[in-house]
Amino acid sequence: MAKSSEPEKPAVTLPGTVEKIIPGNSIANEKAQISVEDAEHLYREIRVDNTLQDENGKEVALKPGAHVQVTIEAEKDATVPKK
Repeated sequence: MAKSSEPEKPAVTLPGTVEKIIPGNSIANEKAQISVEDAEHLYREIRVDNTLQDENGKEVALKPGAHVQVTIEAEKDATVPKK
């Protein structure tokens, strides 16, 4: 979350659901596959490392079926006004 003295970045937050957990191995970390509800059908699923931090800095992982929020954020100079 931005501090009050920092300008807010343009952003959108979309609801999502953890569809499944993909086990890690010696090559890749465990991944969470998330279905983003408002995305186009062919681009709905994203996969991210399944490691988050709680309020105490302890590592935690998402569970299948968890409801999440996916936020896309950009610097102001990386955006243009919509026409």
